[in-house]
Amino acid sequence: MRAVAKSDLTGRARLREAALELFAENGFEATSTRAVAAAAGLSPALVTRHFGSKQGLRAAVDAYVLDRITEQLKDLDPVKGLMASLGAVSARVFGADPVLRGYLRHVLLEDSEASAALFSRLLSGARAELTRLSAIYGEDGPDEEWAPFQMLCLILGPLLLERVMQPNLDQPMFAPDVLTRRSAANQQLLLRGYYGFREGADAG
Repeated sequence: MRAVAKSDLTGRARLREAALELFAENGFEATSTRAVAAAAGLSPALVTRHFGSKQGLRAAVDAYVLDRITEQLKDLDPVKGLMASLGAVSARVFGADPVLRGYLRHVLLEDSEASAALFSRLLSGARAELTRLSAIYGEDGPDEEWAPFQMLCLILGPLLLERVMQPNLDQPMFAPDVLTRRSAANQQLLLRGYYGFREGADAG
């Protein structure tokens, strides 16, 4: 588990970081506020003081995770190539942070109101980003309803399926070179399709 730099954080931030790590490792239901406080080196009473409840702590962790993802998405640069830029951002957000991957995997697969709410917030972010990009590329863009889902499937799919995909690969699936290759494959799929570009060429 990733060490928390306690000396550099406020009590609230220490609790949030400890909760992120424990939720990522064990899931929300299996993690007690007492365990979070112990990992942060603080009194359990401070969880209530800072967050009100375990659900309040979870909401704070969700907001923190979403803020991190949103901040990274600001670096998308269509001028340099949307898919290449998206691949680079995904690598920074998920590739270097197994705790973040574990947290999102637990939350999104637990089938709860909180998981549905988190996915809805991720979906809203994807829609907003595609709206911004459509303004740059013009009206002849992807399906407005399904494109945000497709974007999230490409980004979150390997994260959610990491444990069953990994035995079928000969390298860690979030290693830098593997991420680069997966990003290139995603670019081919989204920009040209597997077979559609050939049909277009034949038609011409």
